[in-house]
Amino acid sequence: MKIGVVGASGYAGGELLRLLASHPHFEVTAITAHSNAGEQITSVHPQLQSYAGKKFNAFAPNEFASCELIFLALPHGESAKVISQLPATAKIVDLGADYRLESAEAWATYYGGDYAGAWTYGLADVEPFKSLISKSTKVANPGCYATSIALGAAPASEIADMTDVVVVAASGTTGAGRSAKINLIASEVAGSLTSYKFGGVHQHTPEIEQALTKVSGVDAKISFTPILAPMPRGILSTITAKLTKKISTEQAHALYSSYFAKSQFVTVLPLGVMPKTAALTGSNHVQIQVAVDDHTSRLVVSVAIDNLGKGAAAQAIQNANLMCGLDEAAGLNFDGLGV
Repeated sequence: MKIGVVGASGYAGGELLRLLASHPHFEVTAITAHSNAGEQITSVHPQLQSYAGKKFNAFAPNEFASCELIFLALPHGESAKVISQLPATAKIVDLGADYRLESAEAWATYYGGDYAGAWTYGLADVEPFKSLISKSTKVANPGCYATSIALGAAPASEIADMTDVVVVAASGTTGAGRSAKINLIASEVAGSLTSYKFGGVHQHTPEIEQALTKVSGVDAKISFTPILAPMPRGILSTITAKLTKKISTEQAHALYSSYFAKSQFVTVLPLGVMPKTAALTGSNHVQIQVAVDDHTSRLVVSVAIDNLGKGAAAQAIQNANLMCGLDEAAGLNFDGLGV
């Protein structure tokens, strides 16, 4: 199947190219990058030697005329500008935010600008999303924080109050994109932690609430504090919610294990083993641990993912596999690096 990638010079775009190079069913035939058009792919992504000698092209609709599947890896607000220029018959996975939100009001509040509408939400390891993805031709890939938090909180709807979920999550610097920013240079980040978008204003808040509302059937609300961690990639989320029924840690663990029993990528670790971001680097896998804080009657959930893998490129490929009727693990059946 011929595929294309729009916006391939960023971190998520580079990860897409790396994973697609070994995909058994997808052949990358169109690679564009606006600001890096004309440059060698390996000059921007030196790790991608399988693309040696190839260049980024400027975006042009004819580049994608023969593509059956297209990935968009663009900043928010940009995907909607090009969608009308792409083949109407092509399946599309958007890694950006443009089509994630069902509420125009939420888009205006957290992003601003024109509202483009909503596509099927691509949280591939949770129903009802997985079934919908398999029937869709247009899918909005979840945000990185949203992926870790929604996966970690979804099973809790059976035992906890989803109207008051508290989340603190730390992310590596690649989550902020590749454009140069003073606060992201090594001298500023190394040896330091800092919160940002403090006070419930992070743009992933409404999509997390939207996903958890669909899963739980109640109007889910979260209080979310993101933290910038001194590492390139990875997310560790800590989620807490007030229990609505008396339950032990062992029972909560059994509930989570059963919930994700059919998932090829979500692992609920044995009790006592904690999720670790480095264990997931480069992969589409998720690690989860749960506990019950008897002192406060709260459920506590720890979730680790790779923000560029499960939080972006790898999950986009998982969604594409489902859309194309393939094994969802095609091209993704490998472990994290571990260090």
